[in-house]
Amino acid sequence: MVVKRRYDSSRRQEQARQTRRAILKAAGRLFVDPGYAATPLTAVAAEAGVAVQTVYAVFGSKRHLLSQLVDVTLAGDDEPVALPDRPFVAEIRALADPRAKLTRYARHLAEVNARQAQVMLALAGAATADSDAAEIWRKNIDDRRRGMTMFAAELVGTGALRPDVDVDQVADILWLAQDVRNYDWLVRQRGWPLEQYQRWYVDTVSGAILAGAQQRSG
Repeated sequence: MVVKRRYDSSRRQEQARQTRRAILKAAGRLFVDPGYAATPLTAVAAEAGVAVQTVYAVFGSKRHLLSQLVDVTLAGDDEPVALPDRPFVAEIRALADPRAKLTRYARHLAEVNARQAQVMLALAGAATADSDAAEIWRKNIDDRRRGMTMFAAELVGTGALRPDVDVDQVADILWLAQDVRNYDWLVRQRGWPLEQYQRWYVDTVSGAILAGAQQRSG
């Protein structure tokens, strides 16, 4: 009986996880089109093939569903691992050369933006008219700024940056360069291959912050 209870518990947990993923997937489609404001939770439930009571039981509110969708889309999974603890961060830290660090981050950024662009652009649009979406958008901006401040400190620590830029300025440049709207314009609208987008990111940031980069480019 003990074994059966453990099995049943494990099976229930997996079923709950699959239900949660189905709801997030449905929300990801509908919050993009027709949009967050135009999508009631009943529509999300119908798209996910569950009762609306299940959506409320799992997420509590439409706002929390949107927040969780943004988090999962950014991370790429629903594992309880914070972004600073993800393998790509350790890989960046292990590199000594700042351009190599930017190159590794560019690969991560391209992967993330390919996954999140539609959801984040939909969130940005919803934020202009919905207070909940605006709060989540602002949180995302603040989170990204904190992340870029950590990355900026990592780059400054190499000693290879221009002497006239500090951590805050580097963080601003990183934050601007990684904005999903750059990816949207260059890749989704202009048709750039991901490799070209990654080179653009590395060249743009390197030229703005690395010592000697302007002389080499000239």
